[in-house]
Amino acid sequence: MSRFGWVGLVAAIGLAACSPAAELPTDKPSEGPTSESRWEIDSPVGLYSMAPSLTVVEGELVLSWLERTQNETGDTHHQLLVSRLQPGGWTKPVRVASGTNFFANWADTPAVAESATGELFAHWLAKTDEDTYAYSIFMARSEDGGESWNPLGPLNNDDTPTEHGFVSYTAEGEGVRAFWLDGRKMVDGGDMTFRTAWVGQDVGPDEVLDERVCECCSTAAASTDDGPLAVVRDRSADEIRDIGIVRRTADGWAATELVSADEWTIAGCPVNGPGIAAAGKGVSVVWYTAGGGGPKVQIAFSVDAGQSFGPPQVVDGGRPLGRVDIVLDDLGGTVVSWLEGADDMAEIRLRRFTADGEAGEPIVVARTSPSRASGFPRLAQINGDFYLAWVDFAGEESSRIHILEIPHSDLG
Repeated sequence: MSRFGWVGLVAAIGLAACSPAAELPTDKPSEGPTSESRWEIDSPVGLYSMAPSLTVVEGELVLSWLERTQNETGDTHHQLLVSRLQPGGWTKPVRVASGTNFFANWADTPAVAESATGELFAHWLAKTDEDTYAYSIFMARSEDGGESWNPLGPLNNDDTPTEHGFVSYTAEGEGVRAFWLDGRKMVDGGDMTFRTAWVGQDVGPDEVLDERVCECCSTAAASTDDGPLAVVRDRSADEIRDIGIVRRTADGWAATELVSADEWTIAGCPVNGPGIAAAGKGVSVVWYTAGGGGPKVQIAFSVDAGQSFGPPQVVDGGRPLGRVDIVLDDLGGTVVSWLEGADDMAEIRLRRFTADGEAGEPIVVARTSPSRASGFPRLAQINGDFYLAWVDFAGEESSRIHILEIPHSDLG
């Protein structure tokens, strides 16, 4: 995307276009992680892997990711692959989709979601026109736990040569509810919109949830006892880009409300979206902002299914790069991951908050490049322990996904 600005050195890494990642040569292997982590486990990925996402399906960890190669004519080819972590190790990767028209980039990653009845859904981005930022969201469905996949076609129901992406999901019956950023109105100079649709055997009609949002910050969604909700970086007429929440009520979708009034005024998209986790009526939201006193990662809690939030707490250690994720633990607490700047490196950190919002000590679980090519670490929780997928990017000749398994006890 081309509508970006700069707000200082600390945030500059995040203020960059969502353009395709640089292609990698095929004649040199990955040189391994920037620094070893004692939590690292085997990974099913091949060379030149990127864009990881983690999903828990039937109590097992599912990893999805992109791998890329170049054919004899120099064309770049991508595959969307999935694998499950079972007691005997990772299953053989299954290809969901592949092609030379993928819109593969560092920030907007494919993902897998599970319905309440066990069906799996996956999405990826693919070009639909010669324009650089003309691409749509394509989906597939699996009824056998991810062993085979049937294409569903595009999630967005328009054919404009504009941007569509940053999908998040909640389970809803035999399908999933998808949320995404939709640029169809931008073809005539309009704004990026935030939309939703139910997806089952096919893709249902969409609804507009917000008429003006930030152009390429990721979205996040969760389910509460009161219904689904989603968080997005909102965008006011005065270019204030704070985190908004959209809830479905008995009367339909409520208007976007702010999680916190940070007053971050910025002329371009920071490419740094929020995370959300929920259970019952409890909701936790984490996000990056440079408003209200400078860059920071913040967390806020709700006890009424997202209708209101307490005052935000600072998560980071003073040099945040953002790129957050969040999961609940088995004790009612919340665990956050984010990137923290450290000289010419970045640290992937985790921090636990109790059910009462009390912060534990942060821990460093890995070190990687602060460049945008290192992407967004992704977090999941199974049986009390935590899994984190991250991309080690050590230059144009080395890109590989690593998986960490972190015991709950290591978080204090």
